[in-house]
Amino acid sequence: MPAVPELEQLLRGASLRVTRPRVAVLNAVYAHPHADTNSILGVVREELGDVSQQAVYDVLHALTGARLVRRITPPGSVARYESRVGDNHHHAVCRSCGVIADVDCAVGEAPCLAPSDAHGFVIDEAEVVYWGVCPACTSVVPSS
Repeated sequence: MPAVPELEQLLRGASLRVTRPRVAVLNAVYAHPHADTNSILGVVREELGDVSQQAVYDVLHALTGARLVRRITPPGSVARYESRVGDNHHHAVCRSCGVIADVDCAVGEAPCLAPSDAHGFVIDEAEVVYWGVCPACTSVVPSS
């Protein structure tokens, strides 16, 4: 996880002002991959005290727009945020507990899936979500 000066440099490099809420939110996303907004809000409030939910939403929107964080929304889930940007990876989601894990692309370059017909689109990303049961839940869920 980057140190605060490195997070500040990331913000400056994206032409974003360095503010305490932005640093705290970016730090929370790095520390808690795939966290939802409420979880990030809790971490930021532990660090800064009273911060509004709207402020965290605004910071996440700015960080996503600057491509410093990635917003993912697995079907049936709230939006989640991760710091792993700039590469081509997908996610595995546990059907039982909802935990999310990164899965590297099998091909290694974007997009890792070539559509049978792109309909004239210039495809630059393919989103794949793998569904299953995580190891922690496997021991509790009877196999079929």
